[in-house]
Amino acid sequence: MLHILLQIARTGIKTEAPPLPADEMVVVARLQEQILKTLGRALTIRQIDAGSCNGCELEIHALGNPYYNLEGLGIRFVASPRHADMLLVTGPVSRHMAIAVRRTYDATPEPKLVVAVGDCGCTGGIFGESYASLGRVANVIPVDVAIPGCPPTPTALLSGILAAITRAPSP
Repeated sequence: MLHILLQIARTGIKTEAPPLPADEMVVVARLQEQILKTLGRALTIRQIDAGSCNGCELEIHALGNPYYNLEGLGIRFVASPRHADMLLVTGPVSRHMAIAVRRTYDATPEPKLVVAVGDCGCTGGIFGESYASLGRVANVIPVDVAIPGCPPTPTALLSGILAAITRAPSP
């Protein structure tokens, strides 16, 4: 046994250098670093349907599939606004949902981010302001980032979420 240990000591390490991380892993690491710098923890999102046609929700749901892998980026959806850092609001705000949207906004702890999703969330879309609709999300709560599109693609949604993170003030 001593002979083998002496031979190992004489020879030293003879392996090649480990490969560099893949480009997407560098991007993920940079994103996670930005999220931690901004929030001090992982990003959690509470999604609110304020009166949409569910087109935006289908695209938001696609963010969880293996292709976009939102969880792999350290971003996840939560059921309670008390556990959320970001509100992702879709649709024009119907008059019946206005109180619920305000209460959800008030229940979300600081620092909080609000992202309006889709043409309806950004401008009121084809519904606009009427007897049944208050129009865009910004008419009810302050919005940090708007993601236009009818519906926006998962890539546009991810870009908007990341834009909100990079604009957010550090704690």
